Amino acid sequence: MTKTNTRIPDQKSQTSGARRGFEHSEGLRTPLIRLHEEGRWAWRHDPEVAALMRHAARKYAALARRHGLDPWEAAAAAFDAMRTGSVRRAEDPWAVITRAVQVTCIAEERANGLLCSVHQARRPKYSAHHDAERFSDRETPLTDYHPAFRTIAASAVDGDEENETVSRVEAAVSECVTLFRCLGWPLEMARSGIEYIVARLAESSSRMSAFESLRRDYHARAFLDLPPASWLTMLRVVLGSPDPNLAHTRASRGILHRLVSGEPLEALLLDAGLVAEVLRAVPAGGEYRGCQ
Repeated sequence: MTKTNTRIPDQKSQTSGARRGFEHSEGLRTPLIRLHEEGRWAWRHDPEVAALMRHAARKYAALARRHGLDPWEAAAAAFDAMRTGSVRRAEDPWAVITRAVQVTCIAEERANGLLCSVHQARRPKYSAHHDAERFSDRETPLTDYHPAFRTIAASAVDGDEENETVSRVEAAVSECVTLFRCLGWPLEMARSGIEYIVARLAESSSRMSAFESLRRDYHARAFLDLPPASWLTMLRVVLGSPDPNLAHTRASRGILHRLVSGEPLEALLLDAGLVAEVLRAVPAGGEYRGCQ
């Protein structure tokens, strides 16, 4: 009689085999549905949950470190996402979880920099600010260059002229928002984006340096929830195109400059090239209704 050697898999092999099950989306969907159907305490007592969370911590460790976080903080974000119905019903559950973890990591990093809660860091109203800084963080003392610490003689300031300039800029910003809203952009998205651009412009030495800084500001784009094409179009339209071939054209000046210079909003709405560019970049949720 011939003996057949049957290899019994050890515990390590069994664990890796189980892990391969939920490494793929369909393998993950099965335990997620089962845990949901078993009730709220299933996540605490089910033996497969620990292996799943260890896998999530390993999977998102690099993403967490990129944002200065611990891998288990990313795993906690993945845990929150796994318990939602949208993940169970998604075509690719892992893809939805990855995006949720990425957004949470960005919010955590911004919250650490802004010294605020993660909930606040997710909102454009707060995320538009720069990170908190100590006076000693820069080589040049803050008091040497920040306008808040400057003292100007009263005789050197023409109050009426200053107030007129501020009023003109505020009116131009309001008209910028109106133009985008008239062409189909959601009102809050248009207002948040333009106010963020104007705030950065005030800190920059020129419009083009502000453009380059904002173009590389991926955190701003993520928290404003604007697609890359829409964000670049907004920058180009508001600040002007950086193309040197357009240096002496209206496209190079941008609508903010044109409005501050006294050009009326009605004239901008009659600019067919400008209107077409803004309409092509309308983000999801926008709808063209025209101006009343």
